[in-house]
Parts: sequence; structure tokens; C-alpha cells
Amino acid sequence: MCGILGVVGQSPVNQLLYDGLQLLQHRGQDAAGIVTANGKTFHMHKGSGLVRDVFRTRNMRSLFGNAGIGHVRYPTAGSASSLAEAQPFYVNSPFGIVLAHNGNLTNTDELKNDMYRNDLRHINTNSDSEVLLNVFAHEIAARVENATLTADAVFGAVEAVHRRVKGAYAVVAMIAGFGLVAFRDPHGIRPLIMGTTEADGKVEYMFASESVSLDCSGFKPLRDVQPGECVYVTFDGEMQAKICAEKTQLAPCLFEYVYFARPDSVIDGVSVYQSRLVMGDMLAEKIRREYPELNIDVVIPIPDSSRQSALQLANALGLPYREGFIKNRYIGRTFIMPGQAVRKKSVRQKLNPVPLEFAGRNVLLVDDSIVRGTTSKEIVQMARDSGAKKVYFASAAPAVRFPNVYGIDMPTRAELLATGRDDSQIAAEIGADAVIYQDLAALEQAVHSLNTTLNVFEASCFSGCYITGDIDEAYLDAIEAARHKSKSASEQKDEDSSNQMVDLNLNVAEQNLM
Repeated sequence: MCGILGVVGQSPVNQLLYDGLQLLQHRGQDAAGIVTANGKTFHMHKGSGLVRDVFRTRNMRSLFGNAGIGHVRYPTAGSASSLAEAQPFYVNSPFGIVLAHNGNLTNTDELKNDMYRNDLRHINTNSDSEVLLNVFAHEIAARVENATLTADAVFGAVEAVHRRVKGAYAVVAMIAGFGLVAFRDPHGIRPLIMGTTEADGKVEYMFASESVSLDCSGFKPLRDVQPGECVYVTFDGEMQAKICAEKTQLAPCLFEYVYFARPDSVIDGVSVYQSRLVMGDMLAEKIRREYPELNIDVVIPIPDSSRQSALQLANALGLPYREGFIKNRYIGRTFIMPGQAVRKKSVRQKLNPVPLEFAGRNVLLVDDSIVRGTTSKEIVQMARDSGAKKVYFASAAPAVRFPNVYGIDMPTRAELLATGRDDSQIAAEIGADAVIYQDLAALEQAVHSLNTTLNVFEASCFSGCYITGDIDEAYLDAIEAARHKSKSASEQKDEDSSNQMVDLNLNVAEQNLM
């Protein structure tokens, strides 16, 4: 999962982009990048690490311009350690285009081959985002006449992207000398929202992965970018939008509501905070209905994203809610750390139990989900070491049994705790006395109840049903084999990739494409 941001303003936007990316930092901690547009010149800075570490005062001073895009990276396709794959990406034809992408393409290899043989474009990295940029750039070039770009040419290019590209993608891009383009895949799997504000009587636009970036930057949320829609905003502030896909179906990723998004965000009309409260109600109902024999003394959340569900669950069951784990705020989210060894090592640095809340009690631990189970096993053991009599473990999400191919780092079945195991076996594996999972129907209902227009969801990691219809057993086998082959090399590179930075001033001249 990644976070993207785009702004067209009336004054310098470098600080807006920096602040907005910090609000999206939870979506990716591997790398960060900003590109600003000043006339026909792009200014770029990107590097490995957190936003606060990548951008120093000297970097910010070089990011001139009233428009820009930004990205925080969480590696999905490609290499977790390669700075060359930090976004945004840049191509110099036509005009010069930069692009930032959240999601994952499912036909990358096919597109790469097509780019090489038919479009005569070179792909320099293993990133599917660079492939997406080159497809978009090629389609723009095919529609440009006399070095002039029109809104119809932009919309036509995005229509072609939708025909050629499969998978999940929310995109912000800039075309030098013209404007900013934002679009979303025909299923709307990855979130993208737009907002506006006024400055000197003129409208400014912001696009972001989550509404929290708009709220905290003084922009009023306008609406979500629709599935298959393209929004084009010129650098003069003129906005046009068009649905550019023949068939569209809004099917947002359920894992956004469960884990990834901040609770103070609203995604596709659903408050993430409120959805997690309803998840807690649904989980409480299941415990009341199917596990009446459990003698629970206290409910304790695994901070942070399970707090709302745990609190509501405790209220619904009439049980005490206690904060039994104290989180170190200076340790990154373990789920999005590259490498299982790094993830496992960080758990006890990240959380520390309060023995007073565990000693002599039957404890119900509540987490947002159980993916690999490494963290869950360590947490259960911490509860037992702190004196808990019995430890039950509840998940606000269903069992994760299948790979996700749309931008979440859970690509192999062998890495997923629930694959091939029933609930009792999972409980034994993590050392719990019982494991209680949310039902998929209940999770879908929790989100649907807050926006009744949402009737379809991307829930492949729970159900094994892939919304794009192009994923089969052979595809899953191939990505698992590729991951296994590259795993050792990737983890080694992780150790060598720190403190890498890139500064570029990309002087983009008008090009005669005739």
C-alpha cells in the first residue's frame, strides 16, 4: 500500500505536499518523494525512509512551483530496497510526465513486453508503476498534435490505459506545461479523493489517498474520484472530468477499513472510524452467539488500529475495556516492514505489556486482523508472561487465507497463518486458548451499513475471489515462485539501502512531435 497526493495551487505547494505526505505516512515508510512543477520544469527530490528524514530544508527550498505530486512508498511489486523504484517516476516524452501510483498491476509482464516490442519504450526498473507511467505516456503521445495537449487527448489516453492495464491503480500525474491528471481503476479498488479551497478568489485542488490529508491541509472534501474516472486540472486551475472506462463497478478494498486507513479518514463515503465501531458490534454478536462458554474478564486491544473495534466489542458485551499494551510511537508498523526477520524482531520493541491488566485474568485480545501470525504469537506469549490465566484472540477481520495481488504485501499462501488451518489449529499455532474471526458477510455488512450504495467489495484475501477476473492458480503460483526466488536477495539489499537520496531538476522543453 502506498499514499499519493497531488496539488494544483495558486502559491508554492512544497509545504502542502510535505504536510500531506506526513498525514499519509502510515501508508508507506519505505521511501518518499515529491515533484513540483514550475512552468515547464519539474523539480524532484526522493529518498529512502520516512518523510521527515527524506526532506530537509535545503531539499524543500529547491521544490519550486504552484503544483506538485507526492508519494510515500510501501513496496508491493518490485524491490523493497531499490531507490530507483522510489516514486514519483519520470519520462521525458511527450512534454515530460511524472506519475505516482497506489496499487498493483496484474498484467505487468505482458505490458512490459508490449512496451518493448510495439511501443519502443524502455522500462528501467522492476516497478509496475514505471510500466503504468510508460503506458500513459505512450497513449498521450499518440493523441498530441502540433505539440498541443487537449483535455480530450488526456481522456482518450486514460481510456486506452483502462483497456490495456489490469489490476488496481489510483494515480496522480503531471504533464509539464499543462496540468495534473488523477484517475482510478474501473473497480475503484484503491482510494482517491479530491478536495478544493479558495485562494485569492481562485480554486485550488488537492487529490489524496485519504481525506485526512485534505482536512488537515485546509481543503474541503469535494468527492471521491469515481471508478474509471479521469480528472484533469490545468495549471491555471481549470478542471474537467470524465468517466473513461466502458464498464465500471465500485468495489473498494475491505482491508482499507480494517487496517490501512487512518480512523479519521472517510473512504468512498464511509467513515473508517465508524466502520470499525460496527465491526466491534458484529464481532461481539458472534461471541455472544457462538462462544457463550468463554469466561472473559477483560477486553484489551492491540494498538492502534483495533482500538475502536475492541472498545465497541467490550461495550456490547458489558465487559471492562483496558489498555494492556503500551506502544512505542517511534517504531514503524510491523506489517509493512520488509523482511520477516525484521518484522519479528520489532514486535517486542513496539509493544510492552502492563502486567497489572493481565495478572490472574481471562483476557480477550482484539486485533484488526491476523496475517502471518508472527506478531500475534509474540503478543499472546507476552500476555501469558504477564500472568494471564487464559488468552483468547479475536480478529475484527475474517481469516486471511489467500494472496492479495492488488497492492497489499501478502502474496504467498505459505506466509499466511490461516492457509490450510482451521480455527483450533490457528489458536494452537499462536498459543491462544481460542481464536475468534469476524465473518466475511458481517464485515461487508459493517461497511455497507454506512453507505448502502456499496454492494461489492474487493475481499480476495478473505474469499479467494479476485474482482478483476484475470487471476488464476497459474498466476498465483508464478508470483509465489518469483517472491521465493528474490526473497533472500531482497532482504540483503534492505541492509544496504539506507540514506539514499536523489535530487533532480528536470528541464522539460517543448517537443515537436510531428
